[in-house]
Amino acid sequence: MRSIWRRTIALGWPIAVDQTLATLMRTVDVVVTGLFSPVAVAAVGLADLYAQLPLRIGLGLGAGTIALSSQDTGRGAAVTRDQAITQALLLGAALGVPFVLLGLLVSRPLIAILGADTAVVRQSGRYLGIVLAAAPMQIVLIVGSRALQGTGDTTTPMYINAGTNALNIVLTVVLGLGIRVVPTLGIVGVGIATAISRTLGATVITATIAGPRTEASLARPRNLTVTRQLVRVSVPNFAEGLSTSLANFPLNALILLFGTEANAAYHIGSRIFRQLTGPFYRSVYTVASIIVGQSLGEGDPDQARFAATAILLFSVGVLSVVGASMFAGAEQVVRVFTRDPTTIGYAVDFTRAFAVSMVFVGVFYPLAGTLVGAGDTRTPFYARFVGVVAFLLCGSYLLGVSLGLGLFGVYVGIVLSFVSWALIVVAGFRWGGWQELAVQMIADRSDT
Repeated sequence: MRSIWRRTIALGWPIAVDQTLATLMRTVDVVVTGLFSPVAVAAVGLADLYAQLPLRIGLGLGAGTIALSSQDTGRGAAVTRDQAITQALLLGAALGVPFVLLGLLVSRPLIAILGADTAVVRQSGRYLGIVLAAAPMQIVLIVGSRALQGTGDTTTPMYINAGTNALNIVLTVVLGLGIRVVPTLGIVGVGIATAISRTLGATVITATIAGPRTEASLARPRNLTVTRQLVRVSVPNFAEGLSTSLANFPLNALILLFGTEANAAYHIGSRIFRQLTGPFYRSVYTVASIIVGQSLGEGDPDQARFAATAILLFSVGVLSVVGASMFAGAEQVVRVFTRDPTTIGYAVDFTRAFAVSMVFVGVFYPLAGTLVGAGDTRTPFYARFVGVVAFLLCGSYLLGVSLGLGLFGVYVGIVLSFVSWALIVVAGFRWGGWQELAVQMIADRSDT
């Protein structure tokens, strides 16, 4: 088990660094935009509602890519692995094209239908058009990263993404605020910085895969079985992310019933949760997909289950410690974000609700990654959909509004949603046919 833990750390730390820098990049965008005006902040926030769509497509297609890449790496099937990677990159680029057209043709109407005023529509439309112009590159960058990670190479994507995020940060400051001879472009500059960095990142990672320095390579896509499996694995993962994103609309409306301070407090608590724990749970998620997928590809389902169990224990241990630290230091961390006493009180409670949930987060992500590595993306989708709809939304409303428990009902709904995520993936891991699914997928690719 210790060897699995050592491999988890070796594969996971580059992913954690990558995720930390990505979060930092987004934080810089928010800080710089906040220096312009409240209109600019609102404009970026509304545009991001649409900009989430190509991100979700990239993550969904990336799930299919890492499943096939890890399995075929494990069984030494370089040809079908490289065909899968190439098809995923081409499919990702193609799926990004409609977003380019949307950005060029209807970016302002998309913002206007949300009810924003004229000034916000004008700025947000410009920003959205620029960001969506880079949608194909955004998807390709995500898919390329997952393809390399599936081969067991997590450092190369880290270096590429780190460079991309560093460039984004520098260009955001230079173009957004204007430095020396560079004019101040405001929110347009922030959008241009994002588009340039994503384009460069996609170019570099594609060239890296095509070059001799990585185990993965490009191959002429001529295998429809690979295409069907990519789509079959990717679609539920896309639906999983999309359902979570869409749930933010009614959840925010629900919390606003308790006041603006409560809504601000929720976003602070959520930001703390993602900032402090995201690098950990995303790492174990991806590492589980890699190790389990490769073990299944090697024809050793017992080792795959053992590795998944070892990563699960590691994840629960680490995230439980992180959760305890969050709970104990909630007030100190919250005060970094706000000085309003009412907001502080609510934000501390939201942060502690997330902290209490950490043990269940520690269960969900490694097991979800395990299932994804085997090609089962439906079970994690069911888990998150049930958790979000039944507990985070309906449960919070029932407890908080119908039964009059107020925000305490929302806190309970948050915790119960994570509990349900964990229970459903545990059931899928224990009794689901994920090992048999992987064996069948591999056999189908072998036959072609």
